[in-house]
Amino acid sequence: MSCGALTPGEHSPQGLQSSTPSSLGFIGQVDTVVPPCRLQEKFDLYGLYKEGDIILGGISEVHFITVYPEMSFTAKPEPLSCERFDFTGFQWAQTMAFAIEEINRDPALLPNITLGYRLYDNCVNLAVALRAATALISGEDDSVTDYSCRGTPPVLAIVGDPVSTYSIAMSRILGLFRIPMVSYYATCSCLSNRKEFPSFFRTIPSDTFQVKAMVQIFKHYGWTWVGVIVSNDDYGLYAAKTFIEEVNSFGCIAFSEILPRNNDKSEILKIVRTIKQSTAKVIIVFSTAAFLIPLTEEIVQQKIRGRQWIASEAWASSPVFHTKELLPYLGGTIGITVRRGEIPGLEQFLLQIRPVFDSRNNLVKLFWENMFDCKFQENTNNHNLSNWKGSKICTGSEDIGKTKTAYSDVSELRGSYNVYKAVYALAHSLDNLMSCEPGKGPFQNNSCADITTVQPWQLLHYLARVNFTTHYGDRVSFDENGDALAIYDVMSWQRADDGSVKTVTIGLFDESAPAGQQLTLNEDKIFWNFESKRPPRSVCSESCQPGTRKATRKGEPLCCFDCVPCAEGDISNHTDAFECLKCPPDFWSNPSRDQCVPKEIEFLSYEEPLGISLTTVSVFGAFISAGVLAVFIYYRNTPVVRANNSELSFLLLLSLILCFLCSLLFIGQPLHLTCMLRHVVFGISFVLCISCILVKTIVVIMAFRATLPDNNVMKWFGAAQQRGTVFVFTVIQALICIVWLSTASPVPFKNTQYQNSKIIFECNVGSITGFSFLLGYIGLLASVCFLLAFLARNLPDNFNEAKFITFSMLIFCAVWIAFIPAYVSSPGKYSDAVEIFAILASSFGLLIAIFVPKCYIILLHPEKNTKKSLMGRAAPKK
Repeated sequence: MSCGALTPGEHSPQGLQSSTPSSLGFIGQVDTVVPPCRLQEKFDLYGLYKEGDIILGGISEVHFITVYPEMSFTAKPEPLSCERFDFTGFQWAQTMAFAIEEINRDPALLPNITLGYRLYDNCVNLAVALRAATALISGEDDSVTDYSCRGTPPVLAIVGDPVSTYSIAMSRILGLFRIPMVSYYATCSCLSNRKEFPSFFRTIPSDTFQVKAMVQIFKHYGWTWVGVIVSNDDYGLYAAKTFIEEVNSFGCIAFSEILPRNNDKSEILKIVRTIKQSTAKVIIVFSTAAFLIPLTEEIVQQKIRGRQWIASEAWASSPVFHTKELLPYLGGTIGITVRRGEIPGLEQFLLQIRPVFDSRNNLVKLFWENMFDCKFQENTNNHNLSNWKGSKICTGSEDIGKTKTAYSDVSELRGSYNVYKAVYALAHSLDNLMSCEPGKGPFQNNSCADITTVQPWQLLHYLARVNFTTHYGDRVSFDENGDALAIYDVMSWQRADDGSVKTVTIGLFDESAPAGQQLTLNEDKIFWNFESKRPPRSVCSESCQPGTRKATRKGEPLCCFDCVPCAEGDISNHTDAFECLKCPPDFWSNPSRDQCVPKEIEFLSYEEPLGISLTTVSVFGAFISAGVLAVFIYYRNTPVVRANNSELSFLLLLSLILCFLCSLLFIGQPLHLTCMLRHVVFGISFVLCISCILVKTIVVIMAFRATLPDNNVMKWFGAAQQRGTVFVFTVIQALICIVWLSTASPVPFKNTQYQNSKIIFECNVGSITGFSFLLGYIGLLASVCFLLAFLARNLPDNFNEAKFITFSMLIFCAVWIAFIPAYVSSPGKYSDAVEIFAILASSFGLLIAIFVPKCYIILLHPEKNTKKSLMGRAAPKK
């Protein structure tokens, strides 16, 4: 139309004054005959219409598919045709009509004002939707003669569109003129942008909240590996973007596919192959029903089972999928749907419909023909006239009450309930506008709007602040972005009595509920379409149990990983740990690597077999030494005992008893006292022992020298000198021990460095120098003794003790030379065992080498225990 169309200045806050005829450039000074402005062309649209003082526009989806005519450009193109009648969409349209009828009957709401409506079908096609929006805001009168442009516009507001993409396109146009648009099914989160869509409102929550509800379900069942399929429109693409961002915080996307716009078979087959090849058992679909139908048909054809489908609100409750054929494959689908409501009287209104032949209400006739699969003979202007020939003829008297379709089903009013709320939101806004008190209005100079000349931008002011409660108890209001309160029902697709699909409410998601209580599910009502009748597992890799950590696979998503056991000393005490934690110094990991336990404290214990064995040998050696001492005491007056310096022999046997018993200090848990005593007693005992042997060796040598003529050396090394020598040698060792203990004495020490899994409880020698002096002094005495005994081994005595001393010293030195590398290389308690073994071996060597020959003579050959035998000389050599 060449005039009469809206301009931004007419219906915006900046253009409060209506245009005058003088402001229209094409009028000029002619006041006589003015040619009227006429519509150049009318759009061929399906619609519903009712007169009223104020007209509300509406856009619904009553057909699924749009068929384009051939474009030859040699003749005027045929109009678009719409196919696949949608009874649910027609119910939405009728709900708008019902709500307006109900408001007109309500004396308390908009008194003396009659609402009318003009509603069109968008045929699920953007071009048709834009044609419908253009027709609504421009009007469809044949001509315009009122150039003052006063009064209300053709429609004051629009209820619709249900498709996000179409709502985006329409809102960009309507927003220029501030014409309110209240959608009841467009959920794209992008529409919450107030700068881009200043006049857009909706009674359905944004996809942002729908995604939150779905994410809560995914977290509840531990689904971290999911496939995503979306429609190739703003609704699907924006929802997928938001969903993927949310899922990436706890899971991964196995695949993401986009449904083709043109139902391309090859693209559908590609998506089906992806579904079959993927290990993801859960697939979420953001799509309108029209985009999804070809995919579901292919799923049935290829018999794809074993998948848990998650439906967005755009198709979760769509009856087009509730068929027997789809039940084996889509049964068990969990869907997010808008809040169900109840509309009293709607069912009766829907059933009282009758066919009319008004071109402005042509949707009613189409509905009737599709409902009863017939054609009206009066339908001569229909471009599909040839299609009805031979078909059943509609009489108009068919009984709609006997039909069972989505049109008359009011048990699950979701989209219709949103339509109902949208109409009432506009009605309450108009009512608030009428209630304005003069001089207290919200507009310029505190003025109020006039209901007879109300403009869309004025209604927009009240719509943004509307707040009321439906008879069902739901509060209707809009936030600063024009969004409704977020509350959803969670649905499950289950088997109906007739074998088709029915939806059962299994839970609720309420964004306004406290954190952690937003999602509630009734697990007993959920139907799982799997053999196990249990929720599926949908993970790329199973969770890593405590004791292991995640190791990501190169080139794969984070959800695909290997579980690597923690190293010794490290633990992980929760599932899916990314790193293992080191245990504290005194703790170590248990065999399953899931907790730190106190380290085993290792020391040579009296309770273990090794400790028992060494204790037994030590005590046995002490008893043997005591027995030998008893024999020597008993036979102290015999020549063998007297000839070998009985006093030194007694002292040597006492020192050997101490040597055997000192090994017991190395067994048992180290204490401060035992750590100080063990090496002190060991050092002094062995020095006392070696001193006695050294003095005995000296005595043997001097005794031989004393037998030579004019040699009185024995008078200078008598018993007193012998005792003094032993005492001096022993005191030197005692002084070394005193200095050692006073500077850095041995202390108990928990060694955690040598063996990670155990605490080696040992005695730290303190000063290495002190310990070296102690051992070095023993070694010095032993070396001197060995050297002297070796030199005296061939003395011509019949019973030469120097031979036995040489042999005993050889054993002693060999044992302690071998001890050093063995001690250094032995771990933990075994170092103490090595030291005990050296003590016992050297002690037994001394005891056996020195005293066994004497005891042999004393006990077994007493006839040799005579002075004559001992003093006998070896026969002279010839």
